[in-house]
Amino acid sequence: MTMDELKRQAAARALDEVRDGMRLGLGTGSTAKHFVELLGERVRDGLDVVGVPTSETTRADAERCGVPLATLDQIDRLDLTVDGADEIDPALNLIKGGGGALLREKIVAAASDRMIVIADESKWVATLGRFPLPVEIIPFGAAATQRAMATAFAESGVAGQMAIRRTADGHVFVTDGGHWIVDTHLGRIVDAPRLAALLSAIAGVVEHGLFIGLASTAVLAGTQGIRVVERRQS
Repeated sequence: MTMDELKRQAAARALDEVRDGMRLGLGTGSTAKHFVELLGERVRDGLDVVGVPTSETTRADAERCGVPLATLDQIDRLDLTVDGADEIDPALNLIKGGGGALLREKIVAAASDRMIVIADESKWVATLGRFPLPVEIIPFGAAATQRAMATAFAESGVAGQMAIRRTADGHVFVTDGGHWIVDTHLGRIVDAPRLAALLSAIAGVVEHGLFIGLASTAVLAGTQGIRVVERRQS
């Protein structure tokens, strides 16, 4: 079974949680795209839902698939968000933002009663940090912001190389919100909640890719089938 087929399996399992009348957050990325496509099939069969996309790419996919859309200005609370992740740890903390949509993804997830993260089993890790942590920053004062980030890394016991994300043609990658992304290669994040708090306190940081305490369920597709992991309530 290919990686793409595993992703579609995880998306199909998450679709089982969708009910008529739900207001849904629609994630961004290759796995979330499968969910949007499968949701569109259900909508064409009569399912009544409305979605809030987390990126312009997802908006275009949802429109193509016939999924009715709204914004968080029109809907004050979402029943469920379904999104992918770049890494998932046993506490269901995540690294997200490999596709560059982390700000809108976090806004939508935070406005949801539940978040299901869907992924293939390769995204499950014992400790976050192997995947580069994206940090979305304001372009103004980017060097000063990166110096402050380095201090935050040191305070939380990690260190690594930082690089402003660029497109294939060498230009700086610009998010849907008009910001830049610094990809930070940390290797192993021992205390993700502490690092998340330190990064959030930096003036030039718009948002970071550590999603702490937002995902309630992980649906992982592997060669042995689907595994569903629920976040333990503290």
